[in-house]
Amino acid sequence: MGGGMHPRFDGTSSRRLLARLRDIMAGSGSGQDRLDKIVTLIAAEMKADVCSCYVMRAGEVLELFSTEGLNKTAVHNTRLRVGEGIVGYIAGHARPVALDNAPSHPSFAYRPETGEDPFQSLAGVPILRGSKVRGVLVIQHKDRRRYVEEEVETLQTIAMVVAELVAQSELVNPVEVTTTGDPVLLPARLSGTAMSAGLAMGLAVIHRPQLTVRQMVAEDADAELERFNTALQTMHSAIDDLLEAASLAGLSEPRDILETYRMFAEDRGWLSRIREAIRVGLTAEAAVQQVQNDTRARMSHLTDPYIRERLMDFEDLTNRLLQHLAGKTSSTDGATLPDDMILVARSMGPAELLDYDRTRLRGLLLEEGSPASHVCIVARALNIPVVQAADALNRIEPLDQLIVDGDHGQVFIRPAEDIQMAFGEAVALQHRKEQMYAEIRNLPSVTRDGVPISIQLNCGLLIDLPHLTASGAEGVGLYRTEIPFMVRASYPDVTAQTTLYSRIMDEVGHKPIVFRTLDVGGDKMLPYMTGGEEENPALGWRAVRIGLDHPSLLRQQLRALLLAAAGRPLSVMFPMIAEVAEFDGARRLLELELKRLAAQGVEPPSNLRVGTMLEVPSLLWQLPALLPKLDFLSVGSNDLTQYLFAADRGNPRTSTRYDPLSPSMLCVLRRLVDECTRHRVSLSICGEMAGRPLDAMALIGVGFRTLSMSPPSVGPVKTMLRSLDVAALRQYMSGLYTGADHSLRDKLKTFGKDHGVIF
Repeated sequence: MGGGMHPRFDGTSSRRLLARLRDIMAGSGSGQDRLDKIVTLIAAEMKADVCSCYVMRAGEVLELFSTEGLNKTAVHNTRLRVGEGIVGYIAGHARPVALDNAPSHPSFAYRPETGEDPFQSLAGVPILRGSKVRGVLVIQHKDRRRYVEEEVETLQTIAMVVAELVAQSELVNPVEVTTTGDPVLLPARLSGTAMSAGLAMGLAVIHRPQLTVRQMVAEDADAELERFNTALQTMHSAIDDLLEAASLAGLSEPRDILETYRMFAEDRGWLSRIREAIRVGLTAEAAVQQVQNDTRARMSHLTDPYIRERLMDFEDLTNRLLQHLAGKTSSTDGATLPDDMILVARSMGPAELLDYDRTRLRGLLLEEGSPASHVCIVARALNIPVVQAADALNRIEPLDQLIVDGDHGQVFIRPAEDIQMAFGEAVALQHRKEQMYAEIRNLPSVTRDGVPISIQLNCGLLIDLPHLTASGAEGVGLYRTEIPFMVRASYPDVTAQTTLYSRIMDEVGHKPIVFRTLDVGGDKMLPYMTGGEEENPALGWRAVRIGLDHPSLLRQQLRALLLAAAGRPLSVMFPMIAEVAEFDGARRLLELELKRLAAQGVEPPSNLRVGTMLEVPSLLWQLPALLPKLDFLSVGSNDLTQYLFAADRGNPRTSTRYDPLSPSMLCVLRRLVDECTRHRVSLSICGEMAGRPLDAMALIGVGFRTLSMSPPSVGPVKTMLRSLDVAALRQYMSGLYTGADHSLRDKLKTFGKDHGVIF
C-alpha cells in the first residue's frame, strides 16, 4: 500500500481545517458558494486529489452539488440513486466507508462524465441530520492508500456543517422533499405492533425533543468543554431528582431503569468521544450531535430489537444533554397539555416519558421501538398502552383525537362515534381481564387435571428482574448476557462481568436462572469487534462460533460466571450449537476455567448445570450422542422455526408463510420431548411460542413442562393452563401429527373452545 507516502493527518491538521471552515461559514455568499469553498478547502488540507459533495434530492436521488478534482461539467448533472455506486452505498447504509481499492468494491459504479477513472482510493461519510441521510461527502486519491481514523472523523465533522447548509434551505428547497400526508380531517387507522397492552383514548401531543444546532465550529475549545461539563452535571442532577421523585414511590421498574439510565449517562466511552470532538474544534452541541449521529449510523444495521432498544437510551441522553446546553430543563410544558393525552413520537427514552405528568398521560404511539425498550417497560409499569406504527407523525396533527389499542397494535385517528362506543366496551373487558390475572398471580401454575407447568421469564438486564416477583414467575429460563457487551465501547473485563453476574444472582435470590453465553455476531456484531459484513448474518459467524474461534472471550465470560456463583448454583447454556463437537469444545473451555479457579482456591458453584440451546436442525440427528452430555436443553423456537422452514423471520414476505403450529414443527418438538425424557434431561422452550396462549397450549400437549417467556405473557398463559385438561388435549393431538395440514391452529382453537380453555 502507498499509505506511508502521504503526510500524516492528525489532530493538529484537523483543528487547522476546522478553523478555516469556521471562517467560510461566517463569511458571505450563497450556500452553493460556501459549499464550493468547503470542498476546495478539504481537498487542499487533506492532500486529496478529489473532494466531492452529493446532496439528496426528491425521490432518494443523490446529486453531485460540488467537486474539486472531478469534471466541473458533472456538477448538477451526475445523479445516483440510493444504493447505486459507492456513494449510494454510503447513503443506503448511513455509515462511513474507507477503501484503498475502490474499483474492487462490489458497489463500484463508473460514471464517465465525472472523469474519476484514475482514482483508486476513496473515503466517504454520510451527511446526517436527525435520522435522515441528506447527502454524502467523499475524498479520493489517485494511488492506493489507507485512510487514518482522524481523516474519516474530520469528514464526519465537516458533514455536520454541510447538513446545516441543506437544512437551512440554502442548497435544496425544502418543499421539494416534503412528504405530503393524508387529508387530516378524515378518520384513519394505523396498524402496527402492540408493545404494551391496554386501551386508551385522548388527544395527540407530538413529542419533538430534538434541538437544532446552529453553531457548529467553536473558537475556544476550553470554554466549550467547560460548558459541556456544566450541562452534564446539571443533567445528572436532574436524573437524580427523577429517581427521588415522590411520584415514583412504589414503582420498582421505573426506578431500576433510571438507575441504568444514570449509568449510561456516566459511560466513559460516550463522554470521551464527545470531549474529543470538542477538542478538535466543534461546539459542545455539535460534538454531542456528532456522536449521536455516529452511534445511530453504526447501529442502524442491527435487526435485533432488544439490543437496538437498549442503545436508544443514548439518543434520549443526547436530546436531554442538548436541552441542558441550551438552558432548558424539560421539553414539556405542562400548562399547555390536555388532561387526556396520547404522546406521539419517533422514539423516546424512559426519562423523557417521565417528564410528562403521568396523571394525564393515557397512551403512547411510537414510530420506532420494541416491547423490550426501556420506555415500554416504564409504560407497562405505569399501565400505559403503547403501539409502534410507521408514518404516525405524518398522519397525525396536534390535538387529534386518538384511540390506542395496545392489545392488537392499532391506532384510530379521529375515530367515528361507533368506534368510540366499541372502545368503551373494550375498556370494560380489559379491566376484567387485568383483575383476573392479578387474582391468579400467586396461585400455582397447575392445569385443571393436576399437571404442574413451570412458567419462567426471558430477561437481559437487571431492570428485567423485578418482573420475577411482579409476574409470579418461578425463575429465569433465559438470561441474555450480550446486552452489557453491546452498550460498552470496549470489552468488559472479568472484574466488571463478575460484579454484574453477582448482582444478577443476588436479585434472583433462591429462584433458578439460566445464563446464556454471548449470542453476538451476524447482525449483532460488538462495536469493538470487526467481523466484516456477511451476506446472511443469521447463518454466519455468531454465538458459540465466535466463542470457539476466540476462546479467550468465552473463557473470560465463563470465569466471571464461576466467580460470581462461588458457592451458589450456576446454570450455563451455549447458543447456536450445530453439532456435538461444538458443545464439546465449549464444555472443554468451561472445564479449563474450573481447574484454573480450583488451583487458586476459589469456591466452585454448589451445583453446576450445563446445557445448550437447540436452534439448528442438524442437532436433531445427534440427540443420542448429545443428550448424555447435557443437564438441560432449551429450544429456541424463533431460530429453529426459521431454519426448519428456510424462512427468514425478519422478511415480511416469509415470516408468516409457515406456522409453528404445523404437523412438521410439532413432530420435531414431540421427538425432542421423547428423547429428553428417555435420557432424563430437563427440557424447556424460550422462544415466542411459549408466550402465546394457543401455542403454549400446543406445547403442553406435546409434552413441554417448562415455558420461558416475556413478563406480559405470564398472566394470559397462566390463565390458559389453569383451565386446561392436559389428558384430553394429548389424546386429541395424537391424531394430528401425521396430517398434511398447513397449520393446526384452527383445530387447536376449536378444541380450546369445546373444552372451556380460557385464551
